[in-house]
Amino acid sequence: MADDIKAAAKTARQAALALSQATENQRNAALEAIAQALTANRDKILDANKRDMAAAEEMLAQGKITLPLIKRLKVDDEKLNSEIAVGVSSVAGQEDPIGKTQAATELDAGLTLYRVTVPIGVIGVVFESRPDALVQIATLCLKSGNAVMLKGGSEALHTNRALAQVMAAATAGMDGIPEGWMHLLEAREEVAGMLELHALIDLIIPRGGNELVQHVMNHTKIPVMGHADGICHVYVDKDADLDKAVRIVVDSKTQYAASCNAAETLLVHAEIAEPFFATALRELADHGVLIRGDARTRKLATNVGGLTPATDTDWSTEYLDYILSVKVVDSVAEAIAHINEYSSHHTDSIVTENQRAANRFLQGVDSASVMHNASTRFADGFRYGLGAEVGISTNRLHSRGPVGLEGLVIYKYIVTGDGHIAGDYIGESSKTFTHRKLNAVWEERER
Repeated sequence: MADDIKAAAKTARQAALALSQATENQRNAALEAIAQALTANRDKILDANKRDMAAAEEMLAQGKITLPLIKRLKVDDEKLNSEIAVGVSSVAGQEDPIGKTQAATELDAGLTLYRVTVPIGVIGVVFESRPDALVQIATLCLKSGNAVMLKGGSEALHTNRALAQVMAAATAGMDGIPEGWMHLLEAREEVAGMLELHALIDLIIPRGGNELVQHVMNHTKIPVMGHADGICHVYVDKDADLDKAVRIVVDSKTQYAASCNAAETLLVHAEIAEPFFATALRELADHGVLIRGDARTRKLATNVGGLTPATDTDWSTEYLDYILSVKVVDSVAEAIAHINEYSSHHTDSIVTENQRAANRFLQGVDSASVMHNASTRFADGFRYGLGAEVGISTNRLHSRGPVGLEGLVIYKYIVTGDGHIAGDYIGESSKTFTHRKLNAVWEERER
């Protein structure tokens, strides 16, 4: 099996080199072909998903998987047509990330340096449950000129296989699109094999829970981009508009509780905690949210029954469920300190009409996305206008936050001269560099 994975990676490496030279029109044509094929093959895809859902329901009954995982697994007509296929076309409509000049410098007369964006190469992705993630990731890689090796969760085996087959068939034989630009891995053992191929795979992106991400990080020399947890916060400041705050908190928690950008902890300033709790906690309870509060929350939230004590573990727990930990704080500084201690540096929001407090929060919270008077659920590639995302990164290098097309390219330096040699810039009568910044764009020569 190790030999098979290595052979697939070698094929992907060759495909990446070819795909990096495909034109934007060729890549966009392939994406549109995929979007049409997904709709045309709806029966095949939905039937495969029904098989996975039936098996997942049995596993749920046995306690082997959780309900949020099943929700992420399901693909129906609406999701296939309104989200997945439309998302592919949206990626095609995005600006081409390849070949953009980021900087230009005149080194000397006739000697120019350009920094130009290029694909990363071969990207390995390990993800859990969501079959739509396969489509998002693969199409983003195709648009950005990268080959991709995908390993989905076993619970989505049939759906992932159907989607991959449809996508590969849609692009087969198209100009500029090489065979092997996408590989689907299915066996659990193949992950270990992929993680060893640091000479063939340039980047690993894990999408899943903390256990998966930590396993990937601890078992590979390949650079890893992603996030382990989505421990997101909403802080309701003393100067918040309470009606606005209730809407934002409820949306952050309940709009899709199984998402990594759903709020897991609510922080509330002591001066407005009692009137805020009177409305907010009741509405959260009406949505089925269980509240785990600190001592001050339980004392002030007299109109809501069923509150349980929050423990220290709760502040660092990603529930991915209808559970919310709640804490009363005395200042924006205390809220920032709590978030920076317990946050996973994913997404955190402040609700306030005080711009100074908002600025302090936005500057002080060390997270990939910070919000002011907005739901944490906006931290998403599609909602950010990226078309789609391969995942959310909490890394401090290369890409941070929702990773779309721009996060899937790196750059190379291109130097153009006219017989220039380095030796002319050494010695007593040497030439000198001008190092003058230019407003210039590198233009590719005709092929």
